[in-house]
Amino acid sequence: MSEEPVDGRRARGAKRRAEIIEATLAVVLREGAAGVTHRAVATQAGVATSLSIYYFATLDDLLVAALSSVADSYTARIRQIIDGPGDKLRGLAELIVESAGPGREKALAERELSTLAARRPALAPIARHWRQNVAALAATLTDDPRAVDALVAASDGLCTAILIENVPVDTEHVHRVLAHALGTDR
Repeated sequence: MSEEPVDGRRARGAKRRAEIIEATLAVVLREGAAGVTHRAVATQAGVATSLSIYYFATLDDLLVAALSSVADSYTARIRQIIDGPGDKLRGLAELIVESAGPGREKALAERELSTLAARRPALAPIARHWRQNVAALAATLTDDPRAVDALVAASDGLCTAILIENVPVDTEHVHRVLAHALGTDR
């Protein structure tokens, strides 16, 4: 059985597309979502504006791709927590706490683009991923729909507070807040 030959054009195209998405996230971090234009993204990526438009015909296409790249990363992390051994609530607490450290830029971009989903419906299905993933994790810990909703709301609130405060956060504190929301701290 022989392997298919690698199509160099496809590989270059996928690489270029990924670079444009990363450039979009960089523009969101620097200027906010309002600063995202094909020209700004192309400049950030070091490509012609026409190339940005070739890969992403509309700004919504560009914003959806950028938010999807971040959401996919969070989905993979939460799936690892759900499927892995150990305290799932602690795993979620650790993921949330990353927003105050090495994961801050990704979390800021995700939060900004998710908030924009209230005004740009094309982003809404992707923006829901975080909440759906946290709800899936909560459903492995309880069958109480109100507790699931409380954990989702607490996770959202903690993420926002961590980004606004921009100070180191104690994982134990976040874990206790999540346990309280879930009703397992008694």
